Amino acid sequence: MKSIKLVAAAVILMLAEEIEAQVFGIQTDQIHRPKIHFTPRQGWMNDPNGMVYNNGTYHLFYQHNPDASVWGPMHWGHATSKDMIAWKHEPIALYPDSLGTIFSGSAVVDVNNTSGLAPKGKVPLVAIFTYHNQAMADKGRNDFQSQGIAYSIDNGVTWQKYRGNPVLKNPGIRDFRDPKVMWHASTGKWIMTLAVLDRIHFYSSPNLKDWKKESEFGKDAGAHGGVWECPDLFPMEVEGKTIWTLLVNLNPGGPNKGSATQYFLGSFDGYKFNPLSTQTQWLDYGPDEYAGVTWSNTGSRRLFIGWMSNWMYANQVPTETWRSACTMPRELRLVKLGGGYRLASMPVHELNKYNQQPLIYNHPNASKGLSVGAASAGVLPCRIDLDMPLKAAVFTIYNESDEEVKVGYDEESGNYFIDRTRAGKNYFHKEFASKHIAPRFTNSKKLRMTLVLDVASVELFADGGLTTMTSVCFPTISFSKIRFQSDSSPVSISYTPLKSLE
Repeated sequence: MKSIKLVAAAVILMLAEEIEAQVFGIQTDQIHRPKIHFTPRQGWMNDPNGMVYNNGTYHLFYQHNPDASVWGPMHWGHATSKDMIAWKHEPIALYPDSLGTIFSGSAVVDVNNTSGLAPKGKVPLVAIFTYHNQAMADKGRNDFQSQGIAYSIDNGVTWQKYRGNPVLKNPGIRDFRDPKVMWHASTGKWIMTLAVLDRIHFYSSPNLKDWKKESEFGKDAGAHGGVWECPDLFPMEVEGKTIWTLLVNLNPGGPNKGSATQYFLGSFDGYKFNPLSTQTQWLDYGPDEYAGVTWSNTGSRRLFIGWMSNWMYANQVPTETWRSACTMPRELRLVKLGGGYRLASMPVHELNKYNQQPLIYNHPNASKGLSVGAASAGVLPCRIDLDMPLKAAVFTIYNESDEEVKVGYDEESGNYFIDRTRAGKNYFHKEFASKHIAPRFTNSKKLRMTLVLDVASVELFADGGLTTMTSVCFPTISFSKIRFQSDSSPVSISYTPLKSLE
C-alpha cells in the first residue's frame, strides 16, 4: 500500500510540474537552474565527494544517479575547474560493480606513492569510498557497507579500482560509511575519519590499503537527532596555535529541521580527537547546506563546498531532468571569540573574477526603502555587501507575481533570518514555506552582511562569515527586483552583478 501511495504522489507531482510549465510557457528546469553554482548536466546529485586539488586543477566528484532525477544507484560524477566557479563536466569516474554502488568518500594525492598503486616516478590520485551492497541489505544483513579504493595516474581522467577491495570490511554495523582521508605528517600515516551510526571512528594506515582502528568520538557530544554522515578532520592555524576541526554532517536534527553540518574544535594526535567542547556548533544555519566537506591538497587554504538541498524534500523539488546544486565554494577560517573560537566562512576570492561593474549606494537613511540593482539587466546572479550601524535590516528579493524572499537582521531577537514563506513553489513539501533564523555571534556595533544571490538560492554570510545561512527557493517567474529597508544611518551597499555561467 505504501508503494502505491508513493507512486500516486509522484504522478501527481509530475502532472503539476507539466501543467505549470504549460501555463507559464517556460521550462521549469531552466528557470530554476543556477547561473553561478554547480549543477549536474542531467540526473540526480547529492553529496560532493573526493574533492582534491592537483596540478592546477580542482576536482569535484559527487553522488550521482545519471539515469533519473531522483536518488538511485550511486555513481561518482566528476567535474573539473581552475577556480572552483566555472566547471567542466567530465565522464563519470566510478560506476557500481559487484561489490555495490558507490557512496560518499574522499580523494588524496599520494605524493610518496605509499599505496604502490602507481608506476615508479608517478604520483597517483587515490579515491577512498563506501561500497553499498543493496542486495545484502535486502537480506537483512548489517555488513552491507564497506570501504574501497580506486586510483588514477593521469590526474583523474581515468580511474582503476583496486583489485583487493574492500580495504576495510564492515564489522557488522549498518551505518559504516563516508571515509574522509588525510595524511598525518607527525605520525607518518594516513588517517581515515569514518561515520559510524551516530559517532566517528578513526582508522590509520601506512599505505591506504591496510587499516587499523584507533579510537571513537562523539557518542556523548554534539547533536544526535539523526545519523552522522560525511565527516572531515583537518588542522587550522589561529594566533600561532594549531586547532583541529572535525566536521560532522547530521540528518535529521539540524537547527532549522532536516539536514545540517555541525563541527567540533579540539586536538588530534594521530590516535584520538580531544574536543575543546562537546557543545553543538553549526557551520551553516540555513536549511539547505548539507554533506559539506573540504578539498584535499590545498596547502594553507581550507576550501569547503556543500550540497545545496535538504533530505526532507530533495527528491521532490520542482525540477525535472536534473536535481540539486552545490553551495558557493567557501574559505574557512577560525576566529577567536571571547575565550573560545568559531569557524567562519566566506565565498572564495575566485568569485571576484566574475564581478561586473558594481553599483554603490551610500544613503543617510533607508527607512522608506531603497531599490537595489538594475532590473532592466536582470538583478541575478549578484553579490551584495552591506555595511551600516547595528539596526534592523531587510533585503526583499521579489518579482511581478508578488513572490519574495526576505533576508536580514531582526534587532529585537538579535537573529539573522531568511524568510521564504512567499517565495513561489512550495507545494512539494509542507515544511518548505518557512522562516529560518540564526544567532549573531559578535557584539560589534556594526552590521556587515554579504549575500550571494542566484536565481534559485540565497546564501547569507554575516559578520565576516561568523553566521552563515543557505536557502533554496523556486519562484514561478524570475526574481527581478531587490529592495532594502532599515532605520539605520548611514547605509552603505555595494551591489555587484555576477557573470552568468549558463
